Amino acid sequence: MMFLAIKVYGEDSHSRSVWVSPGATAREACHMLVQTAHCSDQENWALLEVHPTLGLERCLEDHEVVLEVQATWSLKGDTRFMFCKNYAKYEFFRKPMLFFPESMISDSADVNKGMTSSELIKNLLKSGTCPEIQGFLHVKEPSRKAWKKVYFFLRRSGLYSSSKGSSKEPRHLQYVADLGDLNVYTVVNSRKLYGAPTDFTFCIKPSKNPIRVQDLKILCAENEQTRTCWTSAFRLFKYGKQLQCNYEMSKAAPQNVEGSKLADGKSKSEASLVAMDFSGKAGGRVIQNPMEAQSAEREEGLAWRVRMEGVLTRAAFCRMFLIRDSQQHAQCFVLSLCYQLKTKHYLVIPFENGGRKYYTMDDGDTLFIDLLQLVEFHQINKGILPVCLKHPCVCVAL
Repeated sequence: MMFLAIKVYGEDSHSRSVWVSPGATAREACHMLVQTAHCSDQENWALLEVHPTLGLERCLEDHEVVLEVQATWSLKGDTRFMFCKNYAKYEFFRKPMLFFPESMISDSADVNKGMTSSELIKNLLKSGTCPEIQGFLHVKEPSRKAWKKVYFFLRRSGLYSSSKGSSKEPRHLQYVADLGDLNVYTVVNSRKLYGAPTDFTFCIKPSKNPIRVQDLKILCAENEQTRTCWTSAFRLFKYGKQLQCNYEMSKAAPQNVEGSKLADGKSKSEASLVAMDFSGKAGGRVIQNPMEAQSAEREEGLAWRVRMEGVLTRAAFCRMFLIRDSQQHAQCFVLSLCYQLKTKHYLVIPFENGGRKYYTMDDGDTLFIDLLQLVEFHQINKGILPVCLKHPCVCVAL
């Protein structure tokens, strides 16, 4: 299986790299980042797509494939992924009345039959759908600085605007966008960037194309609640029941990151994701905890100087490791681990499974596609080792 590295930024502007498979989802990437950083409150972490120059950002849905999202970015842009808290990700399922004011719920047959707007919201959200939304929004006219106030309707069939006030007669409705082919973003610093009349701006754009300013449909609401209503409705109309499933899964206990048991019932997240920090001088390695990320460069630099001087102190000798060819077993390798001033050796043997070659240290219970994945796994989980791997040893005779 081929792995590709994506760079993920934290709220402190520091980045780390994550190795993902072509099918890895945003949920799986977040679980790996949560595990390696030992984050609490696991369900409220999210992966954001951020476009700093344009002031756009959106929360990836849990089921979205990370590399497919990245493939839509311009190579010359500054688009990035950000890992941060998002407590409101599924809040509309918990408190729908705070997200959908009755004044924005369009008149419908259900309401006319005796169902109140409140009952309509609760009923439709349980099924992962959304009632029709209506209201005024400021819209930025193409190629102009001027903003115009227009009445919009959001329906299953798409987004429409009215050419005559709030009239919803078919002859007055103009088709604006297909919900299945767009993403919705909140806009940061919209007054400065786009001359927006308020700070509560969002935009929609085709989901499969690189972001171009001319493709952005920029809309501005009167207040935060109105903007949240519109952006939440876009998500619900686009994904429907899928969001309900994502919400239910987010409430379940997250799976622990384990080794790649590449047999029937294997977990894609277990085999495809590794979070690493590339700031150290010894190369890429998995971050163990948040404090380690801050001290990694200093720690690795000190270890490197000690090794070059040929002095192995107790501190430097602890948890150092290397992998070398086995001198006694053909096509095998040996993992040598220095721990508590003792050197232990673990045989890494090739293992056939389903016509493919893997490596294992525990007679096939845990399989790895290559030595790099074996090391990265044991930098997070100790497995059969007495301790997690930490310091790669370079040019040192044990």
